Amino acid sequence: MVSDLSINSENMKVHQKEKMISQLRLFMLDEDPSIQHNAVLALGRLVEHSEELARIVVKKDILHQLIWSIPSQTHHYKKATVFVLHAVAKHSPELSQAVVDSGGLDILVSCLGAVDPDVKEAAAWALAYIAQQNTMLSQAVVDAGAASLLLSLHTNDLDREEVNTGTIALLKQMIRSPDVKLKRQVLFTLIQISKHSVELAEMVIAAYILPDVMICLQDPDEYVKKDVITLMWEVVKHSAQLSQVIVNCDGLVEVVDYLDKSRGSMRLPGIMMLGYVASHSENLAMAVILSKGLQQLAICLSEEDEDHIKEATVWSIGQIGHHTPEHANAVATAGLLPKLLQFYTGASSLEDLRLKSKKALKNILLKCTHLPSLEPLLSNAPSNILNHVLGQFSKVMHHDSEACQEFVMSGGLSKIQEMDAEPGSAQRKLINSIKSYIQEASANLSGKCRILKKFHMQPLCDVPLQVCSSI
Repeated sequence: MVSDLSINSENMKVHQKEKMISQLRLFMLDEDPSIQHNAVLALGRLVEHSEELARIVVKKDILHQLIWSIPSQTHHYKKATVFVLHAVAKHSPELSQAVVDSGGLDILVSCLGAVDPDVKEAAAWALAYIAQQNTMLSQAVVDAGAASLLLSLHTNDLDREEVNTGTIALLKQMIRSPDVKLKRQVLFTLIQISKHSVELAEMVIAAYILPDVMICLQDPDEYVKKDVITLMWEVVKHSAQLSQVIVNCDGLVEVVDYLDKSRGSMRLPGIMMLGYVASHSENLAMAVILSKGLQQLAICLSEEDEDHIKEATVWSIGQIGHHTPEHANAVATAGLLPKLLQFYTGASSLEDLRLKSKKALKNILLKCTHLPSLEPLLSNAPSNILNHVLGQFSKVMHHDSEACQEFVMSGGLSKIQEMDAEPGSAQRKLINSIKSYIQEASANLSGKCRILKKFHMQPLCDVPLQVCSSI
């Protein structure tokens, strides 16, 4: 009854807590194995919900009793006992130290070698909770011999020590296991190794583990697939060279396919991976575009409502579009500029989304030469963005008379003529320069058309000569 009730934390408001813990301790000594198992399971559930009860367990020296009994027990009892150690250790560094002082590390490390995968997983989680408390406890986990299976999250020196013990070679074998839970733990460990430094990420790649990792993308478990994509993200963020390795292994194709089939927060590592690859170089950004990564980011932007996903997507689009006019034009022709402007000016956008949208929009506009994609921004862009848009029109029209003609025909000239820019302002100067380029192009075109008409030849365009002259 206690075991069942303790599943729900709302049932934890009980009196005489020390008496209840003492009673469970007696049940743990019962001759019936099922009673022993249920008593330990109940103890673990109670302790997991309450740091106060965890301290009572330590105070009554129950940890020693549990640890002493583990070697002779069944795998069900071992799993329940390891769960108690995990439940005590999770609350604080002090309680984690109590587990260590009771000899818990040696038992947990021995459980990592158990045949039963559930016992292995329970031991892994318990060691992870101890290791994450502080650097001293993390070092204790390493010194106990758990380094080949668990990863410290505190310092690169500890990570390097663990990798040097042959961790990756062992993980490479374990990732082929059909056990889904084990795969998750292996991938999580690889992620933690790779994220700390370029050196550690290179060690992971050098172990030729990628082919085995990529196979995991076919796993039916969605979290295994997410972990694979997260591992790619942690690797590519370090350098262009590591990004190129992932690209050469068809990593971009796999990520785009993953994004197409995922929704919500599951998409986040794929979105970030594309952004980091694109950030390193023009060629890698173009590889993202050619793999339809930009197209998929546009879909994510239209489908997702969560602000943190929008922020990541906007950032990645900015990383793709800021390199050259070719990259910026790809973003523009995908119809993303109005969307970025909407996020920047939208009253409902959070501050971080507004800032990321502003930065991405500005960097793309500074490179964009596809004027038809810029024209929609003339109507509703704020002054600071409008100046960048007008600047691009001015740059392109200065050397392209055909662009001047298209701008007039599309109604763009009418839009800038209606703008109420202050005399002498930067915006007024840009508008005047655009008008002057149009007038110059029109005069040249008008003169050529008159010559052609004189010799009864076809005009250069569909604009009537009198209209051209009036411009």
